[in-house]
Amino acid sequence: MAERLLLLVGTKKGAFIVESGPDRKSWTVRGPSCEGYPIQDINWDPATSVMYAGGGSAWYGPTVFRSVDLGRTWTQSSDGLTYGDDGPKISAVWSVTPAHGALYAGVGPAGLFRSDDGARSWQHVEGLTNHPTRSTWQPGAGGLILHSIVPHPTDASRMWVAISAVGTFETVDGGASWEPRNRGVRADFQPGPPPETGQCVHKLVMAAGESEHLYQQNHCGVYRSLDGGKHWDEITRDLPSEFGFAMAAHPRDPLTVWNIPLSGPEEGRFMPDGQAAVWRTEDGGDNWIRGDAGLPRRDAYLGVLREAMARDDLDPVGVYFGTSTGHLYGSADGGASWSAVVTTLPPIWSVEAIRVDE
Repeated sequence: MAERLLLLVGTKKGAFIVESGPDRKSWTVRGPSCEGYPIQDINWDPATSVMYAGGGSAWYGPTVFRSVDLGRTWTQSSDGLTYGDDGPKISAVWSVTPAHGALYAGVGPAGLFRSDDGARSWQHVEGLTNHPTRSTWQPGAGGLILHSIVPHPTDASRMWVAISAVGTFETVDGGASWEPRNRGVRADFQPGPPPETGQCVHKLVMAAGESEHLYQQNHCGVYRSLDGGKHWDEITRDLPSEFGFAMAAHPRDPLTVWNIPLSGPEEGRFMPDGQAAVWRTEDGGDNWIRGDAGLPRRDAYLGVLREAMARDDLDPVGVYFGTSTGHLYGSADGGASWSAVVTTLPPIWSVEAIRVDE
């Protein structure tokens, strides 16, 4: 059997599978699939070899697609993805994450759902929606959405989630109760000291092999936590902007993270100065290194959304990001140099990288 590297790409007009060998030198494209649904996130469960894609349609509502043949065919279900007749209407699934034999979906308006039958049916994790601060939750520019789901690697009762524009929460009892994890994170758009909730976290990731070591890209800077989010330290430092969405953590080195800064909300939300670059830290955020070799260095007014960045687990590690203009870029040397993978896709909303044997 030959090993293949697959990039799972969610776009405004369906899902695409971009394939290469482990040398990452040439690529082929399959798609679109998922019936042309806008796809916010695609993920892969290595325990079952099942692929999941979450999205939503203004006409048909939220759904999760399921593929058991590496994205060649899909089934879908939205059974149970509802707050009930008296609750708000769910617009889309923003994140799908397998963990400890279950599958979790983050939706908008912000909430968490769980499936124990491979996305055929869903149950509302009501403990989060019923949090005492719920009446104060406010949407970000993209809506009130739960976009990041970070399971504990060994403890099925622990999980972190991130909601825009509310903040990070942790559960230690399987979702029955949740605690805010936002201390130390700025919320400059609000008067007075930072509140318990109301921070606009844009992306949350866990460091490799360090279950208490988290990173986040926020509306107001980049942060790290060494105690499971109980306290955060800002590491924006030398980055050209405190604003951005995309972030990815190294599969083996807990001190290496990639980040794509964007100009601020009032400045267009694109690559600063029209110069494309991916920044990385190799010391946990104390210093940042600019990586732009092979990327356009002028007139690159590109946006990159929160799920549109991924890394593989090869050595050296590969890094990938997709843009709002349908360009998909890749690096086979940890972000030191880049090349275009494909430039003709619809607007890209998510990227994931997996290795399979075919």
